[in-house]
Amino acid sequence: MVEPKYKRILIKLSGEALAGEKGIGINLPTVQQIAKEIAEVHSSGVQIALVIGGGNLWRGEPAAEAGMDRVQADYTGMLGTVMNALVMADSLQQYGVDTRVQTAIPMQNVAEPYIRGRALRHLEKGRIVVFGAGIGSPYFSTDTTAALRAAEIEADAILMAKNGVDGVYNADPKKDANAVKFDELTHVEVIKRGLKIMDATASTLSMDNDIDLVVFNMNEPGNIKRVVFGENIGTTVSNKSTEQGE
Repeated sequence: MVEPKYKRILIKLSGEALAGEKGIGINLPTVQQIAKEIAEVHSSGVQIALVIGGGNLWRGEPAAEAGMDRVQADYTGMLGTVMNALVMADSLQQYGVDTRVQTAIPMQNVAEPYIRGRALRHLEKGRIVVFGAGIGSPYFSTDTTAALRAAEIEADAILMAKNGVDGVYNADPKKDANAVKFDELTHVEVIKRGLKIMDATASTLSMDNDIDLVVFNMNEPGNIKRVVFGENIGTTVSNKSTEQGE
């Protein structure tokens, strides 16, 4: 029997991933389809945590640019991530996966507060943990949240599930027909090239904590499982240089 490449993962989903074709709001059939795939991977014994963005409901930076106080705008976005977390947790529960939502902003009637030891205990007991409300502070993206939580729970990899993007390119493939896809990159190369996989803070956190990052197209059914079991899809970013790997 083939063993998973990664034993403990953190899946980073954009908020838009939950919106379906409309791109805004929450589309329950879309959420349920994602939950079904995650539940299938979970059934293989892989420990899973999730961080979901809130861009389908609210974007803090555009709101701030339109005149809203940036701190208030970011807090509003954090609440959007909690809404997404609760909906995803419900769908996972419907597939028989015991799931917990933990939030960086205390809201005891809605979810558990984020406590690292408790999160680790949930994972060890086979529960999925969904982290909401970012890191609880403004000015930090959900990319940074994903990198920080992955480091805290000692995840083997962060799976960056993208909508219709099958990896990392040296240019925008939608605009440049000659764009070249990378199969492997190092964290240092990502930072030096200015490739916008994650924000700079998140990239540095991933590099410093030696966490693999896999960027792949989540719209292809079964891709989450393929990544976890080591199939060569998407782009893998690690601290291992290509020279060392040859």
